[in-house]
Amino acid sequence: MTIPWLRTLAALAALAAPVRAEAHAILIQSDPAIGATVEAGKVAINLRYNSRIDRGRSRLTLTRPDRTQTILSIGADTTGFDDSLTSTAELTRGDYVLRWQVLAVDGHITRGDVPFTVTGP
Repeated sequence: MTIPWLRTLAALAALAAPVRAEAHAILIQSDPAIGATVEAGKVAINLRYNSRIDRGRSRLTLTRPDRTQTILSIGADTTGFDDSLTSTAELTRGDYVLRWQVLAVDGHITRGDVPFTVTGP
């Protein structure tokens, strides 16, 4: 036989237990933006996340229109927030995909793609 107040007490204890937050790094802003069109030439790349990231263990890979891939150098952090990756690339006309992989300070790796188009000569 179960005591009703004991069941209620157990339910309240479960609700009051601490919950571990899982804060993966999520892309919140990109330049170029997803689906954007940019002019050919030297293109600045800036990706910003919702949490701090480990820049040394993060990676940016650019897939060119001919499907070749280039790993981009990640620039130094100038914001002081450790939530951004920056780079530059000399780009010609065509469709590109910027693949990012970051390690959040919570120890989780997240990945994503930013497809964009380059116009011009």
